[in-house]
Amino acid sequence: MSFDLALLDPIPDTLPIADNPINPLTQAALHGITRALASVGRAFVCLDPEFRIVHASHLLDQLLAPGASAELRGQPVEALFDKDNFGAGSPLRQALEQRERREGWRATLHFGDTAQRLVSITAAPMLQDGSTICDPRVAYLILMRPAEEEPACSDSPSPCSGTIACSPPMQRIFRLVETLQSSEASILITGESGSGKEVVARAIHQHSVRSAGPFVAVNCAALPSELLESELFGHVRGAFTGAVRDRTGRFELASGGTLFLDEIGDLPPLLQVKLLRVLQERRFERVGESVPRTTNARIIAATNVDIRAALRDGRLREDLYYRLCVVPIDVPPLRQRREDIPQLALNLLNRVASQRGLVRRISPQAMRVLLDYAWPGNVRELSNAMEYAVAVSKMETILPEDLPEELRLAALHHQMLSEPPHEHEPEPHRARTHSASTLSEQERLRAALDSHHWKKAETAKALGLSRSTLWRRMRELKLA
Repeated sequence: MSFDLALLDPIPDTLPIADNPINPLTQAALHGITRALASVGRAFVCLDPEFRIVHASHLLDQLLAPGASAELRGQPVEALFDKDNFGAGSPLRQALEQRERREGWRATLHFGDTAQRLVSITAAPMLQDGSTICDPRVAYLILMRPAEEEPACSDSPSPCSGTIACSPPMQRIFRLVETLQSSEASILITGESGSGKEVVARAIHQHSVRSAGPFVAVNCAALPSELLESELFGHVRGAFTGAVRDRTGRFELASGGTLFLDEIGDLPPLLQVKLLRVLQERRFERVGESVPRTTNARIIAATNVDIRAALRDGRLREDLYYRLCVVPIDVPPLRQRREDIPQLALNLLNRVASQRGLVRRISPQAMRVLLDYAWPGNVRELSNAMEYAVAVSKMETILPEDLPEELRLAALHHQMLSEPPHEHEPEPHRARTHSASTLSEQERLRAALDSHHWKKAETAKALGLSRSTLWRRMRELKLA
């Protein structure tokens, strides 16, 4: 949201909570500050020691309603923010009373019967230096900006809530998901662990005629075969030791919906035979029971194993494979679709931060680290990295040092390989070439050395460098 500076009215000469006219110098300063902050999309309010609103930016008239800024002056801060934000005993209020600053918190503005507005706020105690320009009544300052969502890819479909993709391979998958809306065909999704196979499966379910039915997921690699059979088909009381009551299997629970069989490549051979029969006949029996039952669940399977190798080695039956793989979908690893990393990172960051009532952004330098990393754990690892960054960051903006150590070391390794030292250049030119990035690279290399107790062999191995290259970089960065 952008603010129109032309709509700003002059600051009134008097305020409801003061008997004397406001200092003309203070009035001019407030007017200038209001316009300066408006130019970067910020509104603000000033509070006295009792948390009453002394000054309110006229930009609140655009955020809430015309005249809101004037009516708010003199009222308690709860007239603008919820009690959870600034009520007695709230974390933000306690922080201000202890002269501490809080940045990037999410809060909701409300004013009378107007619609609520979600904003990101920075709250800080006002420095009192005896200046005659500042209003002596002001004890705290609160800056606000609309907490608008980060822009998504304008040309990317989003078939599932929280799923964003800009890369051509993922867009093709999303278009296929839309094409399969009226299909009942079995689907086999392949891809590395953590690449988003279950996300695609849920998107297929949500965009199918079965969307009103249940989505039931089973990890075939998480349970031993004897328990997995009961998990899939159910059992009756007394079927085996510990079966004290009848149990409904996942095939029954998924009736009218979708059954997602994850890691199907790890299914034991005996269960592969039974699963094939269910897919062919749509009939099964509970463990310990001879009564046939029917299922109409749609099957979506997924695996991270090499299908061709599994078929060749006999770990996966060919007839089961062809029964499952009516529609094959291969989800590429994250390193092969780096166009998706910025939006995925922002989406995951917003989700984690909003759960904690915070607002976080990613600096360009941190985003560069994310783009340079290979992501062996794919989207799951990226999600963990964003959760780590929110946990350790103290500012609204995520910096490279807020990311996990393995990402920073990988970024340092990438930089060393992509920017080799110019051995044959004159020393002054080399100094100019490296002067802009020496400090940050020096800090990263020092962090790598610290993490390995300054053992050169271990540090070089962790960075993927030879010991001579590491020694050369240490000399150039004055770390030898």
